[in-house]
Amino acid sequence: MTFIEVRGVATHIAVDGPPGAPAVLLIHSLGASLRIWDAQAERLSRGFRVVRFDLRGHGLSEVAAGRCTIEDLADDALAVLDACGIATAHIAGVSIGGMIAQALAARAPARTASLILCDTALALPPPEMWRTRAATVRAEGVAAIADATLARWVTPAFLASPRGRGLRTLLLRTHAEGYAAAAEALGLADLSRSTPELRVPTLVLVGEHDPSTPVAAAEALRDAIPGARLAVIPRAMHLPMVERPDEVNDALLDFLTPRDAYLAAAGLRVRTEVLGAAHVARATAAITDLDRDFQAYITRAAWGGVWARPHLDRRTRSLVTVAMLAALGRDHELALHIRAMKNTGASLADLSELMLHVAVYAGVPAANAALRIARQIAEEAR
Repeated sequence: MTFIEVRGVATHIAVDGPPGAPAVLLIHSLGASLRIWDAQAERLSRGFRVVRFDLRGHGLSEVAAGRCTIEDLADDALAVLDACGIATAHIAGVSIGGMIAQALAARAPARTASLILCDTALALPPPEMWRTRAATVRAEGVAAIADATLARWVTPAFLASPRGRGLRTLLLRTHAEGYAAAAEALGLADLSRSTPELRVPTLVLVGEHDPSTPVAAAEALRDAIPGARLAVIPRAMHLPMVERPDEVNDALLDFLTPRDAYLAAAGLRVRTEVLGAAHVARATAAITDLDRDFQAYITRAAWGGVWARPHLDRRTRSLVTVAMLAALGRDHELALHIRAMKNTGASLADLSELMLHVAVYAGVPAANAALRIARQIAEEAR
């Protein structure tokens, strides 16, 4: 368990995936915790740095004093990114988490690589309903609204399963004041002015049978954000990431995998993250009319079309690349990628182990030559 202080509140966070990889922030729903994103964190962390946190008064996070707004919760999320040293991230949120994501993008557009808005809306009126629910929870505890809430979250069949019963336990362990304060913030939130001003790639995702934020609400949200896409998860309700994790993972990965129109931009970003800004700046300054098209092709095809794909993490791609370059005897590129290992999470121990495979499958001379280059680079770094 990892805890950080976020604006005076001890906040429980989870961080998975290779350092330096593109970041994804996952924000959970009212009455839940970061654990509802477990299946997505496991899958996405192969190629992304996945950050999750428990909202104030939820999961293992402390309860904050006083009322809060959606904007306060968005500032909490930004503080989590700050604590993790993350400048920009893909922001995903479900239900109230989706409204927090919208508010975060409006407050910090430069830090928002994209938005994934799950089973959420621009607003969820009427405020009186949320004030009544908050009062009920303060007076009687979360158990008073548990049955009605769970009936909206997942299907009856799933609720009867071990995972469904675990979901009930998760809800019941939410602090009453934490739930009530977030419910009141939800009732007051209206993003119908700020969200249409957003200009970030956006995926709107919704369960086919969600009674809380139905498909019509998701369509309205999609239509409010220029260029947004909509994905409907069949046979799912308000928390499809829990009940239909494979379908949600497929939708997320399809959205996060760069498409042709974005390959050049994605390639430049990944190339810079892997090889370093100084190297890319030198290479860019050295481009001539002779190799301009070639360099653009490499950035788009190799870095945008392959390295930016989320299936393999950066460390794995780095090691595969080093092994192939060693086997082929491409010494210049090999040295470049050995130096880049410090940015991909690959270690000297990984390189040592890798060279045994190169020796077996490509020959001892190839491995010996690669190790000689590695030793030279290690000496330079001292």
